[in-house]
Amino acid sequence: MQINGACHCGAVSFTAEIDPARVVLCHCTDCQVMSGSAFRMVVLAPIETFAVRGETKRYVKVAQSGNRRAQVFCPECGTPLYATAPENPTSVSIRLGCVDERAQLRPAAQIWQRSAMPWLSEMQAIPGSPEQGALLPVR
Repeated sequence: MQINGACHCGAVSFTAEIDPARVVLCHCTDCQVMSGSAFRMVVLAPIETFAVRGETKRYVKVAQSGNRRAQVFCPECGTPLYATAPENPTSVSIRLGCVDERAQLRPAAQIWQRSAMPWLSEMQAIPGSPEQGALLPVR
């Protein structure tokens, strides 16, 4: 499947060819912190199918797994775009939050479930709104 993505400000965009069956939802604490959310969804793409336009910045860190990973983001707006091996990458792990086709990409697996937020299974019971809406009472 061909996917397209971009950062929030549009300074960086990319295309890639992915296998939709390789979408992973990660609950590790690194993904929680770096996404600012309870988890992060990613999909792997072979490096030869990945094309990026625009200047990026990267930060190399040691992941919770012990692997060194280059975290790549837009230097203008800070949108996390993908991660890859810092040297001689063979694939990229694309952050689905910046992928146009993300609604079509259902997770095939979850990893680091021991770090998952305990309330995730209760999401359907939490009141919601189709837009921002003021749901919480003012105190």
